[in-house]
Amino acid sequence: MAPVPGRSGLLRAGAGAVHLYTASGSVLALLIVLAAVEGNAVGALWLGLLALVIDGTDGMLARRMRVRERLPWFDGARLDDIVDYLTYAFAPVVLLLSDDRLPAGALGTVVAAVPLLASSYQFCRVDAKTDDHFFLGFPSYWNVVAFYAIVLDLPAAVTATVLVVCSVLVFVPVGYLYPSRTLTLRRTSLVLTAVWVGTCALLLTQVPDPNPVVVAVSLGYLAYYVGVSLLLTLRRRRALLRTAAG
Repeated sequence: MAPVPGRSGLLRAGAGAVHLYTASGSVLALLIVLAAVEGNAVGALWLGLLALVIDGTDGMLARRMRVRERLPWFDGARLDDIVDYLTYAFAPVVLLLSDDRLPAGALGTVVAAVPLLASSYQFCRVDAKTDDHFFLGFPSYWNVVAFYAIVLDLPAAVTATVLVVCSVLVFVPVGYLYPSRTLTLRRTSLVLTAVWVGTCALLLTQVPDPNPVVVAVSLGYLAYYVGVSLLLTLRRRRALLRTAAG
């Protein structure tokens, strides 16, 4: 069959549009920082939630549009890492500082620097995403930490402790779910992730008095995420040990 005139150009344009969709997250990071500086924490969280949705869908769009094949000269993975660092690490940490969710003075600045440094290391690891589609080490979900710190009005000491502990976990080789790509329980994870995003949106409409039931459902997803990640990590290690022994 002869190629349709102009079709390849349209397909390349579509692939470029997917990259632009990913890159829009960098603009959202800027808007999050601006909202944080202006004291609009809830607005910043709404923008962060939108950035999360974009990040959760751009990979599927990229694979569907076969962007690597149609734009081989453009590194979409590097773009994704840049945007993720801005929206998952830098902007949320700025939000925590601007909204006084960390200890006052120099201590708060030092605590804020810890996850930024840990994420700088993680985003440069070539094995940060494993071949079987797991995140290796805590996957720099500082946007999630910022979300619950603000919505649940956590004390600064608690938020700081969570930041430090999770920063240490960046270096611990636990495989965390990549909801859109981890094959085990993939459909369940995608459905529960969508429900979780819905609960986050609902909680933002309820600030400063979130409904305890919605909070429980939302936190239940985090328990599922961590629990399944630990279980699958143990299963993977046992399989590796059996392979080594055999």
